Amino acid sequence: MRAALLQMTSSDSPKDNLAQASKMLREAKSRGADFAFLPEVMNCLSTSRKQQSDVLQHEGEDDTLLSLQKLSSELSIWLLIGSLGLKTDDPDARFANRSFVISDTGEIVARYDKIHMFDVDVTPEETYRESDGYRPGEEAVVAETPFGKIGMTVCYDVRFAKLQRALAQAGAEILTVPAAFSHVTGAAHWEVLLRARAIETGCFVIAPAQTGVHSSSRGHSRRTHGHSMVVSPWGEILADAGVSVGVTLVDVDLSLVHKARRQVPSLQHDREFSGP
Repeated sequence: MRAALLQMTSSDSPKDNLAQASKMLREAKSRGADFAFLPEVMNCLSTSRKQQSDVLQHEGEDDTLLSLQKLSSELSIWLLIGSLGLKTDDPDARFANRSFVISDTGEIVARYDKIHMFDVDVTPEETYRESDGYRPGEEAVVAETPFGKIGMTVCYDVRFAKLQRALAQAGAEILTVPAAFSHVTGAAHWEVLLRARAIETGCFVIAPAQTGVHSSSRGHSRRTHGHSMVVSPWGEILADAGVSVGVTLVDVDLSLVHKARRQVPSLQHDREFSGP
């Protein structure tokens, strides 16, 4: 599989973000990509719930989703929409942070709602309460594709190794970690977390990311870490996109998954224990 990681600087305008992603997808296809991977909340990166309420849509009518389905069919390319912000029927009017696998005929093969919410105080000036605006998911998902089985996660999920282990033990050979990682925590933890999850599971980790300073029509801004990355099942960094917007291509050889798991078959060595 030739994988294309699309590193974006999304704004809070779904229309503008769709135009950016569509151009990058056409480039990825022209460079031989079989499967393209987009970052988290690629349709609207915003800290304003008012802006999100104004521009986000329900899944069945979402312009970004429908357009990307059509484009994946036109280009005959598989697609991971890292995630979209979508309206839901949540009683508190919270959104879904939902990831999609789209086939090369434009069909939705799998969808996954981000389970772990980013409720943190990174610094006194940089705080997040994702659960105020987003409804957490409750179900882990492995997607079947011609290129292998994909365990779907989103951003903050990467810190919860139990999830990735469960995905790998359910057959996942590739873990996807689309992200809009904080530039502070990203500099400290992004690479080591991705490498750890790959080593622990014997999976490829494919992590398309948002990068840079994200503008907002309502005066808010946010900065993300970038460094979209592919990590081998042995923990080697096969690609690091740095901080620039662009398309990064990597050839993924799934035989390395089986090799790593033969060498260190730790997924088979779980033992029950008591305590602490």
